[in-house]
Amino acid sequence: MASHVMRIAFATVDSPLGPLIVAATRRGLVRVAFPEEGAEHVLQELAETVSPRILEDPEALGRVRRELDEYFGGHRRRFTTAVDWALAPRGFSRRVLEATMRIPYGSVSTYGEVAKRAGSPRAARAAGNALHDNPVPILVPCHRVVPSRGGVGEYGGNEWRKEFLLRLEGALG
Repeated sequence: MASHVMRIAFATVDSPLGPLIVAATRRGLVRVAFPEEGAEHVLQELAETVSPRILEDPEALGRVRRELDEYFGGHRRRFTTAVDWALAPRGFSRRVLEATMRIPYGSVSTYGEVAKRAGSPRAARAAGNALHDNPVPILVPCHRVVPSRGGVGEYGGNEWRKEFLLRLEGALG
């Protein structure tokens, strides 16, 4: 029985946003977490919702670590690492995350535009809630979604990160 339990590999990636926890299954990247989320909390979440078989394995995450380094160094505009949607919500929220993945590097969309692309044009607030719960930020670029009234909007309580990412991509002056 234990041989059928999915394995989750995790590692820490140094970034200008602080040390990121990245975790992946054989299907793809399942989680990117910012430092304040706490490694222990993130690993517990993964154990309870995806699999209890979690191993620190930086080599297994070599591709995403390399792609993140290239992205933060200004040399990567698109990620090729697959995403495992195991922690993503279903329905409208999932469609919001998928629509967000299609926003090109250096571009922004409003919450209303993303809601419309996800099939509910009047659900801008719900789109914002879905993006707040994004399990794989940066690869699913929720930082590219901004309020229609202007400004950058929220980003899990750390707007400086959103601003940094938008500047890195040339979407902010």
